[in-house]
Amino acid sequence: METETPDAGIVAALRAMHLLAPDAPAPLGRRLTGGVSSDIWRIDLTSGPVAVKRALAKLKVAADWRAPVGRNLYEARWMRRANAAAPGSAPALLGQDSASGALAMQYLPPESYKLWKTELHLGCSSVGFARQVGCTLARIHGATAADPSVAPDFPTDAIFFAIRLEPYLLATAIRHPDRAEALRALVATTQANKRALVHGDVSPKNILVGPDGPVFLDAECAWWGDPAFDLAFCLNHLLLKCLWTPAARDGFFACFAALAGGYLANVTWEPAAEIAARAARLLPGLLLARIDGKSPVEYVTDDADRDRVRRVARALLAAPPETLDDVATAWRRELAA
Repeated sequence: METETPDAGIVAALRAMHLLAPDAPAPLGRRLTGGVSSDIWRIDLTSGPVAVKRALAKLKVAADWRAPVGRNLYEARWMRRANAAAPGSAPALLGQDSASGALAMQYLPPESYKLWKTELHLGCSSVGFARQVGCTLARIHGATAADPSVAPDFPTDAIFFAIRLEPYLLATAIRHPDRAEALRALVATTQANKRALVHGDVSPKNILVGPDGPVFLDAECAWWGDPAFDLAFCLNHLLLKCLWTPAARDGFFACFAALAGGYLANVTWEPAAEIAARAARLLPGLLLARIDGKSPVEYVTDDADRDRVRRVARALLAAPPETLDDVATAWRRELAA
């Protein structure tokens, strides 16, 4: 990919963050791919490469999906809190510019930090890494749940609703009116359980396989809320990956169990069974949302596969599961049919 000069907004943000001197020429960089909610650049400064991310007001999806660019401030705050709770669990934050909705962070070279989504697509289902993801996520949740100073820094109910609850669960309710009551109830439960700092987009596309463990990216949905959302959101992707790389299904189910087990073994702020039950009930809603919500997964393209997801999710919404294993078992049975 060839280098180019970033646009004036990125250059101005670099100057505002004191990463580029006022009289220095505009640097070269490379626009990075991935994600629908931000422009992301690798910028080559004289001190070395940095990553710059600028939030978009209208997300890059087919639906008319908009969100406040001020979410960038809360992503920066999440990064600081995560690294305090679990050092190295997020890139180092180098600067944040509220005026432009941009932040700068440590650039992590792809040869050393592989994207977990890509690894899963290749069939690399490391149970040990999945457990690390669960353990690290629980450390972040636990550290923030124990610190009452965190909550006031994340007044992001409206942002979380706009980016997660409405486009996923409520938009899906419109497509499935006979399951709308159950989906609206999941929204209400999620909003009512404010216990810890939530990342909001814990997905394999936002997790790097680093030399020292997982590194979480893209906390634009950061919210003081229900940590069960993060657990369910990530487990949901491991179930859906069974349709993307069918030969690795058994490994993905093993990763599902390992991630859930690692997480629940480190829950300190409430009974582990309670958060597991909330995550289990949320999972069918998220499964259905990734087919019929505003942000469908791009790799489930076959109508028969979409209908498989709908069958399992709709059945579980009608008869809510009690445990995470109940969800995995229902999905395994559908895939074996």
